[in-house]
Amino acid sequence: MGSAGNLLIVDDDASVRQMLREYLAGHGFAVRMAGDGQTMRTEIERELPDLVLLDLRLPGEDGLTLARFLRAHYDLGIVMVTASGDTVDRVVGLEVGADDYIAKPFDPRELLARIKSVLRRMQARAPEPAARTADAAPAAQRRRFGRCEVELESRRLFDLGAGGAEVPMTAMEYDLIRVFLANPNRVLSRDQLLQHTRNREWEPFDRSIDIRIGRLRRKVEPDPGGEPRCIRTVRNGGYMFVPDAA
Repeated sequence: MGSAGNLLIVDDDASVRQMLREYLAGHGFAVRMAGDGQTMRTEIERELPDLVLLDLRLPGEDGLTLARFLRAHYDLGIVMVTASGDTVDRVVGLEVGADDYIAKPFDPRELLARIKSVLRRMQARAPEPAARTADAAPAAQRRRFGRCEVELESRRLFDLGAGGAEVPMTAMEYDLIRVFLANPNRVLSRDQLLQHTRNREWEPFDRSIDIRIGRLRRKVEPDPGGEPRCIRTVRNGGYMFVPDAA
């Protein structure tokens, strides 16, 4: 039976690393460990994990710096571990591209559920291998989204207003675009968006969707500094994608 996934635990507390390693390995995961940013980089160069469990409070490079590095260079899951009550760190962590977060102290069962949720989402968005013939493959399908075009198969975003330059896009941003494209001119609540993109329900004071929408708007809105036209806010409803806004 194969591994449930390859995980890299990045935490400066050796006892926490060992506890998590034993627990997650007991649930079928292949687990490696790192106590700081440099060791994390070495482990990633040796073998790319499916997901990094990243503590924010690290010696040297902190978790936010490492999260930015990971999101800029690799397509993998990131679950950030924050201290209880560190709301600002959670918000910033989501802004730099983390897929989810969990606050200390946490129940290992909740952590396991969040890890599985992120991995399921990553698997769901992975393109299926296409059948190839002797003829050249057809051009990749692109869909208009605000001032950009998204290439669905390769999960790439291009800014038409900047001559078609590629725009970096996180996994969560791609998932949001995919859901909006499938539901044009339809109001989607925060709960619906979270269920489609993170496989969990919206909780009171959970601003993760609002943060991601704001980040995505800066990339796709025809006028980033003006009133949103592509992804509109519907009061007491949620958000709505308007295809013709360009």
